[in-house]
Amino acid sequence: MTSRESILNQLREFLGEMFEIPPERVTAEARLYQDLDLDSIDAVDLVVRLQEVTGQRIRPEAFKAVRTVGDVVDCVEELLSVNAAARQ
Repeated sequence: MTSRESILNQLREFLGEMFEIPPERVTAEARLYQDLDLDSIDAVDLVVRLQEVTGQRIRPEAFKAVRTVGDVVDCVEELLSVNAAARQ
C-alpha cells in the first residue's frame, strides 16, 4: 500500500516536471488553481498522468471536486485502494 506521503512526493515530482512548480510549493493545503496557477488544461494533463500511474480511469466528475493537492492525494489513494482490492 502506498502512503499519503509517498503520493504527495510523487505529485511534487509530477508537478515539477510538467509545470515547473517548485516542490516546496506543493503542500497538501496548496490550491491547484489559485496557489499553483494550474488551469483546466493543466488539470487534464495531470489526470492523464495519474491514470497512467494508477492504472485506473479517473472519471471527470470525480476530479471536478478536487481543489487542493490534498484532494488529489485522496483521489489517488482511493484509486490505488480500489486497484489493490480488485487484485485480491
